[in-house]
Amino acid sequence: MPRIWVGALAASSVSLLVAAATFLVCTHIGVPAERATAPIKPPPPTPHWTGATLHQLLDAVNASRAEGLRPQDYRRDELAGALRTGGRVATIDALATGSAHALAHDYADGRVTHRATRFDWHIPNSTAALATMDADIADAVNGGRLTAYLHGLLPQDRRYAALRAALDATPDSEAARHDAIRASMERWRWMPRALGTNYIWVNVPSYRLAFYRGDRVAAIHDVVVGAPETPTPMLSATVGSIIVNPWWTLPPTVLREGKRYAPEKGYVYQTIGGRIYVRQRPGPMNALGRMKIDMPNAWAIYLHDTPAKSGFLRTDRALSHGCIRVKDIATLATQLYDPAAIDGALQTYQMKTLEMPTRLPVYIVYFTAAPDANGQIVTYGDPYARDPELIAALNRDPTASGTKKNTAIHDMMTPVAANRAINTADRL
Repeated sequence: MPRIWVGALAASSVSLLVAAATFLVCTHIGVPAERATAPIKPPPPTPHWTGATLHQLLDAVNASRAEGLRPQDYRRDELAGALRTGGRVATIDALATGSAHALAHDYADGRVTHRATRFDWHIPNSTAALATMDADIADAVNGGRLTAYLHGLLPQDRRYAALRAALDATPDSEAARHDAIRASMERWRWMPRALGTNYIWVNVPSYRLAFYRGDRVAAIHDVVVGAPETPTPMLSATVGSIIVNPWWTLPPTVLREGKRYAPEKGYVYQTIGGRIYVRQRPGPMNALGRMKIDMPNAWAIYLHDTPAKSGFLRTDRALSHGCIRVKDIATLATQLYDPAAIDGALQTYQMKTLEMPTRLPVYIVYFTAAPDANGQIVTYGDPYARDPELIAALNRDPTASGTKKNTAIHDMMTPVAANRAINTADRL
């Protein structure tokens, strides 16, 4: 070999060694971590349907009737036909996946959307199950656990189970009871799956408040709720304080009635931020009575006493401007707070605020069918006439108006426009 080629080969070898060393140094030492090649993420799981899992899905779709839903809304007939006649795998897979997703969504979050604007319902539900639903369905199908997965999305509360049993025992001929149970089961699917250890539960159609301590009802109180023209919104909040001998700031809905607010009844006019407010001092004639259980929320709704005790004697107690009047509220307060502190504050008419030491959720709900103390389902009236629209929505063909969109989450967080005007004033 000519010497010139030997020299060139040697030089080339040295260059290659230097380049390799430089590459190693740059790759492992000199290059910032963010420039390193990112690991390749595995593709999201997809359900692989078999004859066995298709039969599981068809059984689950048929079982939706027991939850107050309609199996035909989840393409039952098409699934049954596909199982009988077979067909292209891709077509069956798409059909089954769409059916499973629709059923899972409605079990986890309810079938009916636009709940705030249509039903004044502002209780947020957990979105965790919706966020991972595609992957969870695939895992359940591929693992042969579809039935258990779907059942786990439903409310596990025993009150929902009591409604399911009552629906099964109620013939279609008892239309009013049947509809009330179906509507209440749908509303339960709108509820959070975890309510808390201790909480206050106000069911508007029953005109009752229950204080739950664990799974046990520790107290029940009759209540007066919003009248049909000033309905109480359905909401969740947290008790912040108990105010003994509260002031009352009259809301616009009361001021518009044009009544005279006499000083001898404790009314005063105050200017705050350039705006005139009418307020009533604490005292025996105060419209809030001796006590207010405050729970900050966008609708200025709270629980309170009242000097007008006769309202509790009525069967129909949808009478207020929106807030909840509670019979024997001082007794309820002693279950929530130190009884000695409550009794001491009631010795005078001086306002006293008792801050709650722990979080206590409050749920104001609307169930026209609910279990009584013995677990038997009782049906109530429909003071805000909401069941017919809800039943019509449950019976509506989901394909009639195009693709169903899940707008409930955004919708739920937007207060009804009509209630915004009262956010800065106390309702009654």
